[in-house]
Amino acid sequence: MERLLEAVTAVVCLVSPEKVQALAGRIRRVENVEANVVLSDVVGTPTAKAVVDRLVDAWRATSVGADELASMLLAAGHAFENVSKHQSTELVWTGPTTPFVSARRTEQALLQVIGAARQKLFVTSFVAYDISTIVKALNDASARGVSISMLLESSQDHGGSMSFDVIGKMRMLVPSAKLYAWRERATPFADGRVHAKVAVADGHLCFITSANLTGHAMELNMEAGVLITGGLLPKLLLEHLHALVDTKTVSPV
Repeated sequence: MERLLEAVTAVVCLVSPEKVQALAGRIRRVENVEANVVLSDVVGTPTAKAVVDRLVDAWRATSVGADELASMLLAAGHAFENVSKHQSTELVWTGPTTPFVSARRTEQALLQVIGAARQKLFVTSFVAYDISTIVKALNDASARGVSISMLLESSQDHGGSMSFDVIGKMRMLVPSAKLYAWRERATPFADGRVHAKVAVADGHLCFITSANLTGHAMELNMEAGVLITGGLLPKLLLEHLHALVDTKTVSPV
């Protein structure tokens, strides 16, 4: 039974609620699990088909009836959807992909966060250049009244480590953004850098990533991150970033 419960969990975590309902409906029409049961045609991706096939294999090893399994799927799906409404986490990946794991692309995730912002957007990055789609999204957000804050690494001429003026460049590209730098670094952090790469919208949606705001990071590099919707973490992250400003740990430029 434990193997079947794990298989049910895997299905509802991966497959959309509509597909879970379709699977439950198909299962209710199965007369005998010992027959050649095929359910994987209900779903589309190879990964989803694999987990559905594992569900059928696990089902065959039990005495669970079709109605009971269908009810298990629907109940698990309902519980998962309810939890997901409070907080959901998605894997984000740029670079070589595999047919076994699905993941959002870095640029898609960042654009989603920027597009979701209605009041406040805070973005941090070590470096930023060659990001026309992101710049357009930021200016669109500003046009709809979003207050945009950005914390970036300073150039060497201003006490940072960048060989060119990232902050000055961003000021030209997104003139409405409030730009910040980490200039006054206490002794333990004297050689520190702004190496965090995050974007958070309204304390509800945040993206934590290895990717800088560059064309290579959006398209070519191997980058990983997580997109978190709802729950406490986006709120805490936004509060922390604003606290860095309020305590003058980072300063406007």
